[in-house]
Amino acid sequence: MFKTIHDAFRVKEIRVRLAFVLFMLVVIRLASQIPVPGVNTEFFANYFGNSSVDAFSFLNAFTGGGFENFSILALSITPYITGSIIVQLLTIAFPKLEEMSRDGEEGRKKLTAITRWLNVGLSLFESAAMCIGFRNQLLIQLNVLNVIVVVSSLTAGSCFLMWCGDQINEKGVGNGISIILLINILSRIPQDMITLYENFAKGKTIAKATVAWVIIIAVILAVVVLTLILNGAERRIPVQYSQKMVGRRLVGGQSSHIPLKVNTSGVIPIIFATSIMSFPGIIIAFIGKTPGGWAGKLISMLSPSNWFDRANWLPTVGLILYIVLVVFFAYFYTEITFNPMEVADNMKKQGGFIPGIRPGKPTENYLTGVLKYVIFIGAVGLIIVCVIPYIFNGLFKANVSFGGTSLIIIVSVILETMKQIESMMLVRNYRGFLSE
Repeated sequence: MFKTIHDAFRVKEIRVRLAFVLFMLVVIRLASQIPVPGVNTEFFANYFGNSSVDAFSFLNAFTGGGFENFSILALSITPYITGSIIVQLLTIAFPKLEEMSRDGEEGRKKLTAITRWLNVGLSLFESAAMCIGFRNQLLIQLNVLNVIVVVSSLTAGSCFLMWCGDQINEKGVGNGISIILLINILSRIPQDMITLYENFAKGKTIAKATVAWVIIIAVILAVVVLTLILNGAERRIPVQYSQKMVGRRLVGGQSSHIPLKVNTSGVIPIIFATSIMSFPGIIIAFIGKTPGGWAGKLISMLSPSNWFDRANWLPTVGLILYIVLVVFFAYFYTEITFNPMEVADNMKKQGGFIPGIRPGKPTENYLTGVLKYVIFIGAVGLIIVCVIPYIFNGLFKANVSFGGTSLIIIVSVILETMKQIESMMLVRNYRGFLSE
C-alpha cells in the first residue's frame, strides 16, 4: 500500500488528483464545524452526553461529529447512500428501472439523477422530522422562519457533500462518496483514543495502563485482520469455454473462473439491521417519553450499548434478533444484486460451462447452492467482526464510536481507493508505452 502511494506521488497527474482530494476533504471538515443558524448547539451536545439511542451515535460517527455539533453537514452523505440503496431495491420491483440499469452509460446517468433527487427529498424529510421531533429544545425560537432556515441549511449541506463526491469522482481518484464517509469516520478516532485513555489508562499504574493498551490494540488489530480476510475472501468457480470454428480458425477453449466474494453484500446487512433495531428508540426520543415495564425492557434489548453488561445480562437477548436480521439482509441483498439464472444464461451463450455441471438449469442450481453457502459464511464473518467491539464496549464500558461497521467501511474504502490508484497508474503506463 505504501509503495503504491509513493509511486503515485511521483506521477504529476495522479499527484494533482490526490492534492485535489485532500483539498476537498479539508473543505468538508471545515464546513462540518459551521453550526446551523438559529439552533441551540448546547442542547445536542448535552443530549449526546446523556442519550443511549444508538442510532444517533451511529449517525454521529458517520457524520464525523457533525450531527453532535448540528453543523450544516449534520446529515452528511447518509441521505444519498439511503437513496442509492432504495434505487437498487426499486430496480427489482419496476421493470423500467431495471431496463435503465442495463442501458449502459445513459441508463446509469438516469439512475444517478433519480438518486440525486431522492437525496434532496430524504434530506428535506429528515431535517423536517428533526425540527418537529426536538422543536423547542433544538430551535432557539420556534417559528416558521427558523424551521425553514434549518431545513434549507441541512438540505443544502447534504447536496453540497453530494456535489463534492461527484467532484472527487471526476477530478480526483474516484470513490467520492466512500472517501467522504471514510474521512468522517476517521475524524472521530482521535476523540475515541482520548476516551479510551481516560477510561483505562489515566490515573492507573504503568503496568495496568500498559496491559490495558495491549488489550485495546489487540482487539483493534484482531477486528482489522478479520475484516481484511472477510473483504478479500472469495470462492472461485472454474469455467471452461468450448472451442468453436470462426472462419477457418478454432477460437475459445480457454479457462476462467467466476469470483464469488464471501462478503458479497458488503456492510449493507449491518446498516439495515442497525437501522431497524434503532428505529423504535428514535421514535421514543422524538416523543420524549420513556416507556417502563416490559416495553422499556424490549427497547433496551434493541440497543447494542446495553449488550454484555455485567450488571444486567437480559438486554443481551437482543443480540439474537440482530444476528437474524444480519443473516436475512445478507441473503436478501445478494439475491437482488447477483442473478444465478442470468449468469448461467450468459455462460451458455458464450459457450462456457462449469466442469462436471451441464449448462442451463443445472448450472443455475449449482450457482444458487454455492451462493447460499458462501453468503452464510460471509454473514457469520460480518457478525463476528461487528459483535467483538460490542463485547468490548459492554464488558469494559469503553464507550467509543467506532465499531465493526466503521472498521469494515475504513478497510474496504482504503483497499478500493488503492486499487483505483493502481489502475490509473496502469493506464498511464499503457499510454506511455503506446506513445513511444
